[in-house]
Amino acid sequence: MPQPSPPPDAHQGPGQRTAQTLDPSGLLPGSRQQAEANKQLVLTAFDTLFNHRDYDTAATYWSEDYLQHSAHIAPGRRGLFDLVKNSPTDLAHEAELVMAENDLVMVRGRFSGTGRHAAWIAVDLVRIEDGRLKEHWDVLQDEATRAQSLSGLPMFGDQFPKER
Repeated sequence: MPQPSPPPDAHQGPGQRTAQTLDPSGLLPGSRQQAEANKQLVLTAFDTLFNHRDYDTAATYWSEDYLQHSAHIAPGRRGLFDLVKNSPTDLAHEAELVMAENDLVMVRGRFSGTGRHAAWIAVDLVRIEDGRLKEHWDVLQDEATRAQSLSGLPMFGDQFPKER
């Protein structure tokens, strides 16, 4: 069984996060353990980049030749990192649902603090290759308030966002 490094909230020093990685050599492709390792990899990568803005550690999670299919993000790892660097400092990501199959991980989450009038509810689909985030697609939707929701149900979690 592969052994993880220290948990993602362990710190080496001020502002430096310790990467959590699993040695994939002991995991069978398509196994439940591989799916769980892939889910943890994506969650840790997202937290490191979007919530902590630790670009050096985040670079260890994203492939150097990362493929970005999102129309609102410039190509590659650099395009994604530049987007985050140029975003408001209160940008944050919360994950609500994570699913994995083979080399694909889907995260349903919320991006808040984007500088837009509403948070984004996102479904991110990430392909893992050689233990790194290699390719990405997403679908984004503005989060509706109670007054805007025809279904009467919140889009994320069990509460509506504050009325804007």
